[in-house]
Amino acid sequence: MTPTPAPGASTPYAPLVPVADAQRLFRTRDVFALWFSLGIGLLVAQAGALLVPGLALPYALAAIALGSTLGVTLLALAGVIGTDTGLAAMSSLRPTLGVRGARAPAMLNALQLAGWGAFEIIVMRDAADALVRQAFGLSMPLVWTLLFGLLATLLAITGPLSFVRRFLRTWGLWLLLAGALWLSWSLLAMHDLGALMRRPGTGTMSFGGGVDLVVAMPLSWLPLIADYTRFGRRAGETFRGTLLGYGLANIWFYALGAVYGLSAGDGNVLLITALAQAGGGLALLLVLLDEIDNAFADIHSAAVSTGTFCTRASVPWLSAAFGALCTLIALVVPMARYENFLLLIGSVFAPLFGIVLADHFIVRQRQIDTLALADVQGRYGFFHGWHVKAFGAWAVGIVTYHALAHWLPDLGATLPALALSALCYLALVSGAKMARV
Repeated sequence: MTPTPAPGASTPYAPLVPVADAQRLFRTRDVFALWFSLGIGLLVAQAGALLVPGLALPYALAAIALGSTLGVTLLALAGVIGTDTGLAAMSSLRPTLGVRGARAPAMLNALQLAGWGAFEIIVMRDAADALVRQAFGLSMPLVWTLLFGLLATLLAITGPLSFVRRFLRTWGLWLLLAGALWLSWSLLAMHDLGALMRRPGTGTMSFGGGVDLVVAMPLSWLPLIADYTRFGRRAGETFRGTLLGYGLANIWFYALGAVYGLSAGDGNVLLITALAQAGGGLALLLVLLDEIDNAFADIHSAAVSTGTFCTRASVPWLSAAFGALCTLIALVVPMARYENFLLLIGSVFAPLFGIVLADHFIVRQRQIDTLALADVQGRYGFFHGWHVKAFGAWAVGIVTYHALAHWLPDLGATLPALALSALCYLALVSGAKMARV
């Protein structure tokens, strides 16, 4: 028996109601297609370019392989939570943080996703404008902003079932794969890869810092992944599809960005114009269109997160509202000032999901009482709806993250903060059980 949907809740996207078996349509191929698509992007390649020349290319590629393996494994485990529970990402936090406590990260998530959705629209706008300006001498950023904002919003309103099974699985994935292959060939054909591999690094980035930069990309999807894997049929298929799909895309485009960044001699150079000049204009256009799915995911998940505490609003209507908000932000807000704020908010989620993973897989053994999700007096009520021990461990993780980022940047902060918050939570919960005995 599952909770009765709240008034105004949408089916099958109601955040607090587990997805019905009839709507669990995603198999391994669907999960692979979605996360391969979301893993490919210009921002991923741009991040890869930042690894060099601080690291020599062989070390950069090793950091990409290691960081991707670690980050995507954690991401796939978080995806399993969605399939186990059938709940949206922020709803599945209630057994860990409490019925009321889970509202805090849900609000933060909606806030950061509105910003990242706007950021994706800006990336697409600037890329499209650069391509059209180079080809025809025309510049119309306002038109591109409105167009990409509208497309992303429409996709978010239709939801992931329609997006994956009607677009990605049928023909979208093949177009994207063809574009990525052509873009890679166009870029690599212009450079001597052997010479680039022999070029020494400057030492301005440590190997640990490189791994941290790579692992941050898959972990940035932790607050969203269950919004999509809740439609998975089996946990094993969800795990394999995420691991293979996002892992392949992350390694591929980080490596592509690192090769270009080293050949250009400046990891901060804008990849959009340079890749177009490399002869991959058509491929770049296809990859640019793929950025729409990132904006779609940001807008849809912002709506789902908001739906966990605004239960009378339907997810499609919230998606329309967030799509309009993201487009407005893209039109008026200078994102260069906003990006640091977004990264600051994002830094709280790696420690949080260290706790969530430990709680789901170790403490609760992948079991959840869906009837207690909205009951402040029930088993997930804890102290007036807040799980104080979980918040204490979360605070330890956040402090650890920023302390390491400030004092030991060469070590990398993301994974240590995630691991320490998980261990702290397990210690607090185990101590409480022993005290009761």
